[in-house]
Amino acid sequence: MNVLVKYFNKRNGTIEAMNDYGPMQTILNNTDRLIKEAYENLEDVGSPKVTGLPGAHNPKAGEARLVSGLDDITILRDRYAQAKAYMEWFQPAWDSLNEDEQYVLRTFYLDSASKCDAVEYICDHFHVERTTAYNKKNKALTRLSILLFGK
Repeated sequence: MNVLVKYFNKRNGTIEAMNDYGPMQTILNNTDRLIKEAYENLEDVGSPKVTGLPGAHNPKAGEARLVSGLDDITILRDRYAQAKAYMEWFQPAWDSLNEDEQYVLRTFYLDSASKCDAVEYICDHFHVERTTAYNKKNKALTRLSILLFGK
C-alpha cells in the first residue's frame, strides 16, 4: 500500500502525517522485541488453567495456538513494513524544514499543549504577535505539505 493513499487531502494529510510520527517511531523501536516475544511464546508449552470447571478436550489446541502466534508475527511484520515506508516518506521532508519551522509545527501540532497555549509558546519563543505566530504556522505547514505531496 502506498503511504500517500492514507493522506488524501494535502493540508489535513500533512497534519495527520505529523500526528502519526510518534506511533510509527514506536512501532519501529518495539517491533523487534515484540516479534522475539511472540516467537518465545510459540516455543512455550501450554498449560491448563485451573478453574475448577471441567475442560473440553481439543486435540488441535497446540496447532491453533501455533497458527495464532504466526498470525500475530505476520501482523507485526506488516505494521513494521508500513511504519518503515512511512518514515522513508516523511523523515526526509521533516529534515528539510529549518529548525524554526520544526519548532512551530512541533509546538502547534505535536506537543500536548492546547492550541491557545501553543500560540503563546510560539509568540514567546519568537517574540512576535499572535497573527505572526499563526502566519509562521501556516507557512511551515504549507512548506511541509509541498515537501510531502508536491504542488
